[in-house]
Amino acid sequence: MEKKDLDWGNLPFSYMKTDYSYVCNYKDGEWGEGFLTEDHSLQISECAGILHYCQEVFEGLKAYTTEDGRIVCFRPDLNAQRMADSAERLCMPVFPQDKFVEAVKMVVKANQAWVPPFGSGATLYVRPFMFATGDVIGVKPADEYQFRILVTPVGPYFKGGDTAVTLGIAKYDRAAPHGTGNIKAGLNYAMSLKPGMEAHANGYAENLYLDSQSRTYVEETGGANVLFVDKEGNLVVPQSFTDSILPSITRRSLVTVAKDFCDMTVIERPVKWEEVLNGDFVECGLCGTAAVISPVGHIEDGETVVTFPDGAETSGPVMKKLRSTLTGIQAGAIQGPEGWVVEIA
Repeated sequence: MEKKDLDWGNLPFSYMKTDYSYVCNYKDGEWGEGFLTEDHSLQISECAGILHYCQEVFEGLKAYTTEDGRIVCFRPDLNAQRMADSAERLCMPVFPQDKFVEAVKMVVKANQAWVPPFGSGATLYVRPFMFATGDVIGVKPADEYQFRILVTPVGPYFKGGDTAVTLGIAKYDRAAPHGTGNIKAGLNYAMSLKPGMEAHANGYAENLYLDSQSRTYVEETGGANVLFVDKEGNLVVPQSFTDSILPSITRRSLVTVAKDFCDMTVIERPVKWEEVLNGDFVECGLCGTAAVISPVGHIEDGETVVTFPDGAETSGPVMKKLRSTLTGIQAGAIQGPEGWVVEIA
């Protein structure tokens, strides 16, 4: 299929309408038949549950063109599982996980012309989301919902490419209840908007959140998980005592890549901010569907500046190797674990 006439190498990370979206409605206790639509607008009641009690969850994944020209997605079954967990947490009906994967395949295949070519640095971002459409005025779950998938071609999340970014320590906590870090919902991300805007206004690429109870432990940023490399070359992955860190699919994949493909020792544990201040880590990176792995060169907390010596300007050797291995698996150049790469066209 002929590709759209776009400047693929200079795409922003922003929304662009494509040919089709996917829609499926929940009513009378069951999901209907899903279908493709060319209508990218929504019409809901002023009393819809999404507007009053924020019943909404979403996911994010990408479609790629491989080196040999195939169009694939990366581990969509894990997005399906996480969305099911998110829905259950917000008292929403679970969208069947097998149907989720088939819907992703359907909408990506219908928009093949919008999947960026191999080597362009761009991808097709896939955003499944579900929200309450049924009227509800009392504090209770709605009884009608809509599941949709939109797709849009995007460039890199951080425009600096391999240039290391600087983080600032968030002044505000991410005010979601403990234990909800394991879901992807608008209410979680809305809490990061104010500190995120302040971070950008002060010249930072992102905020780094510390735990809300003690502000002692490193958690994550507004849009990505955090990884460290210690002086012994081990990959250190922060964990939370309260399950408030999002279980990133990219992070989980990188843990496997580090262990099985890069012969690294991986340590998953709570990480004290004091350790970062003391210079215990030589590299730092942000990982996620949008970011993949982006290098962090500095973290600033007021007048205090932490610099990561092996990655102060560009990706350090460990982050570079992890990124190249993961993207090699996604692009089909490296044979990954079974089921990681799902062929669509």
